[in-house]
Amino acid sequence: MRTVRFVALGDSLTEGVGDPAGDGWRGWAALLAGGLAAKDVDFTNLAVSGAQTRDVLERQTPAALDLRPDIVAVVIGVNDTLRCTFDIHAVAERLDKVYATLTAQGATLLTACLPDPGAMWGLPGALARPLARRGRAVNAVVHALSERYGAVHLHASEGAWLTDRDMWSADRLHPCERGHRQLAVRFHALLAPLGMATGTAPSPEPEFPPPTKKASLFWLATAGTAWVIRRCRDLLPQLLRLAVDEMRHRRRGTSARLDLSASAAVSAALAALQAPERPADAA
Repeated sequence: MRTVRFVALGDSLTEGVGDPAGDGWRGWAALLAGGLAAKDVDFTNLAVSGAQTRDVLERQTPAALDLRPDIVAVVIGVNDTLRCTFDIHAVAERLDKVYATLTAQGATLLTACLPDPGAMWGLPGALARPLARRGRAVNAVVHALSERYGAVHLHASEGAWLTDRDMWSADRLHPCERGHRQLAVRFHALLAPLGMATGTAPSPEPEFPPPTKKASLFWLATAGTAWVIRRCRDLLPQLLRLAVDEMRHRRRGTSARLDLSASAAVSAALAALQAPERPADAA
C-alpha cells in the first residue's frame, strides 16, 4: 500500500495548542493522521501559532508543495480577524491562491469555517459584533472557495460543541484534547465515505486527564497574558473605534447598514477573483 502524505497548514489551532504532548502540542491534525490509513501515513504539520493567511501563502504553502501531499489541510483566518490590518479582499485573494496552488498539484483539500472569538470570550455586544462580522466574512469566503475547489469542508463554526465547556481550554479560544479529538473525529467522518480515511477513527475520549486548575491558571498568567498584551497593542485601539461606531449606528437604528456593508465587501472580494481554469476536455 502506498504511503499517504498528509500535510497540515494553519495557525495555533492546527499546531495543536490546547492538546499537550510531551514538550509540545499534538492537536486534531495529528489525531486525524492516525486514522487516514491502517499504516504508512507520512504526516507533516507546518502550522505555526499566530499565523495569518499571508503566512500560509508565503511560507507554508511552498513548503507543502515540496512535500507533494495527497491530503492537505488549510484551516486559517481567525488571526486575520484579530488584526488592525484586516482586509477581506486580501484574505480572499490569498486563500484563493493557496487553494488553487495546492489542488493544482492534485492534493485533496481540507478546510473548515471557525467559531467567533468574541462570542467564545463573551465580550460585550459593542465589542463582539465587529469581530463577529469579520468572522462571518472570513467564513463566507472559505465556504465559497471550498466549493470552488472541491474541498472537504467541516462546519466547525456551529454545533453543540461550541458551548460545551469540556471541549475548550482555559483561554476559551483553543480546544482542549477533547475538543481537538472532536475536530479529528468529524473530519474522519467526512473523509471515510470518500475512501480517504481507511484507518480506525480517532477516539472522541481523551487519552490524558485534563490540566489541573492550577496548571490552567499558570498557562493563562504566562502565555495568555503575553497574548493579550500583543493584541491590546494591535487590535484594541481599532476595536474600540469600531465599538463606538457600532453604538452610534444602534442609537440611530442603522445597524443593518454595517451588516450590508460587510456582505457587499465579501461579494466584491469574491467577484474580483479569477475563475479557476478548467481542463480543455471539460470546456
